Amino acid sequence: MGLKFRKAPTGSGATGVQLVEWVSGRLVVREHLGSAHTPGELAALIEVAKQRIQGDQQALDLELSERGAAVIDVPAATAARIQQSTARILWQGLTGTYSRLGFDVVGDPVFRDLVLCRVVEPTSKLDSVRVLGELETKPPHVNTLYNCLQRVVGRDYRSLIATACWAHVTRTGGPGVALVLYDLTTLYFEAEKEDDLRKVGMSKERKVDPQITVGLLVARDGFPLDVHVFEGNKAETKTLIPVITA
Repeated sequence: MGLKFRKAPTGSGATGVQLVEWVSGRLVVREHLGSAHTPGELAALIEVAKQRIQGDQQALDLELSERGAAVIDVPAATAARIQQSTARILWQGLTGTYSRLGFDVVGDPVFRDLVLCRVVEPTSKLDSVRVLGELETKPPHVNTLYNCLQRVVGRDYRSLIATACWAHVTRTGGPGVALVLYDLTTLYFEAEKEDDLRKVGMSKERKVDPQITVGLLVARDGFPLDVHVFEGNKAETKTLIPVITA
């Protein structure tokens, strides 16, 4: 009968979307695509499911109702209760890419988890525990995430990552670094007083809040090479050379 998708409630109160198939009279779950907590997320997962089912097959839209043969409704009274679900394939893909880029040089699995969590769903460190719980079976405690930030600064992870990025670009035989691109952006803070880093500086929006500037250096194809943070009152022209020569 081929692949279909179904919506089923999860133990956390969300709505799971799965690819299923009838095999020898039994309904077999082929893949759990994810869990939706809002109508928008549910619509996005359903669209992904439809694309997975259709693949590259050309289809004629008959403009019928959205309730098609590819949908299996699970009655609440008879629905199987999902105790736990993980996006194993997604997580394996992300961790594999992280390793291929050379970022394992950091040697900090918690930092890796925090980075990949933000790729999937940018959110707070506290809410990252929820996201990681949906991606892997044993998410770290929130205190572990906060402790990781101290290691990021103390062990200078930024330099390690920048070195790995540079090695990746020069190793893969891509566009190289004969031409690099640089951009500077501004981040504002809702603070009344300045400190050594957050300073009131030039603002295109004419804001008077303390700010910092972040300089990003990328290869010609947009692959990041390095990132630096500067005082909010430092002129943009004085940030370029320090980033290039770092």
